[in-house]
Amino acid sequence: MVRAVPAIRRDPLDYLERLVGRYGDLVAFPMPRSAVLLVNDPAGARRVLVENARNYSKATIQYGALSAVTGAGLLTADGEEWRQRRRIVQPAFHHASLDAVAEQSVAAGARVLAGWAGQPDGSVVDVDAACMRATLEVVGRTLFDADLAADGERVVAAVHDALEVVVQRARTPRPAWLPLPSRRRLARAVATLDETCARVVRVRRARGLGQDDDLLGLLLRSADEHGGLTDRQVRDELVTLVIAGHETVASAMAWTLQLLAEHPDVQAQVQAEVDAVAGGRALAWSDVPRLVRTRQVVDESLRLFPPAWVVTRRAREADVVAGVAVPAGTLVILSPWLLHRRPQAWPDPLRFDPDRFATPRDSAPRGDYLPFGAGPRLCIGRDFALVESVLALATVLAGVRVEPAEAAARPRVDALVTLRPHGGLPLRLVHRAGHGVPPLG
Repeated sequence: MVRAVPAIRRDPLDYLERLVGRYGDLVAFPMPRSAVLLVNDPAGARRVLVENARNYSKATIQYGALSAVTGAGLLTADGEEWRQRRRIVQPAFHHASLDAVAEQSVAAGARVLAGWAGQPDGSVVDVDAACMRATLEVVGRTLFDADLAADGERVVAAVHDALEVVVQRARTPRPAWLPLPSRRRLARAVATLDETCARVVRVRRARGLGQDDDLLGLLLRSADEHGGLTDRQVRDELVTLVIAGHETVASAMAWTLQLLAEHPDVQAQVQAEVDAVAGGRALAWSDVPRLVRTRQVVDESLRLFPPAWVVTRRAREADVVAGVAVPAGTLVILSPWLLHRRPQAWPDPLRFDPDRFATPRDSAPRGDYLPFGAGPRLCIGRDFALVESVLALATVLAGVRVEPAEAAARPRVDALVTLRPHGGLPLRLVHRAGHGVPPLG
């Protein structure tokens, strides 16, 4: 395994694919400090994430490195600490809040179109950058009731820098005392995130908490209660949600636009659906069930490009996973990137085919489709992300057609904390005359 480190650092997706191609769906190998088990078996994934989830902690290098940015936020916390945080923030993600998510997602899509309005047909734009800005604004307005547009470029850059260093640390752990340039880069990025979150908190406290039931209001009211969250814990949750709430959705939206540019027939189907549903008005939460083809496209894009492409857990006690003994302390690796490409579940798995989702899938977690995880640690923002992706994409595609940039192949996939397009995602724009959804008032 030590000899494989250069290959993992260079292209972890390729390395994992070659590993299961050579050894099968369950690959066990020793490491200096613990055993490692790579699980590419749906039943095994269910065992770890759902059936025996309490036996598997997040005490792994991956989450340890991430905690240097997020602290002990919802994404990295474990045990009773995680359960306390989940109880506090859960109401902010209740279905009743999705109407506000929908409104802000449509508004964000309209702002993307407004930013492209002056671009002549045939212009090449970086849709990844546009998606990053748009999703950050949705997070700010829906979870914090704050306008993050002024800090947008700085925050997006800080998140990018921080997550690049996190990945470096996870793949090549170094002694904490080494004065590496990456440490200064991480410190600057974290300082930017801290300043942004502190400003948001100051503004809300100055305004008064009232009975706000968005995420920030819930966190601050908890902090003001005896035995509630500390200021540091509030900060950790805000940074966690800034990162998780915009990085993953932006990645999903960008790759979806790339796939639609490569498949103009499917793009035309989505646009015809949006035109029929919207009828020239702004889309709304009530329209989501009617955007059937759009949702199928998003689901298939998440299959091919799951933002959270790898999940790691540490076995607290001995277990058996898919017939393989798992000693206590074993590092278990699951990869939605691999699980979503198993031909047993997904015939011709590399083909983009939204019709795979034309038939409703079994609601029970089968282990072969995990874009948001599964079990108790299922992503708390799953419905938030799906509503945002469907409505923001539908709004953008109402106004423009996207095409591959001339002579540009699909960007290389950078497997960082999420799946990022290397160097951005350039696409060519063609405005749809007479179409588009008006921005919300």
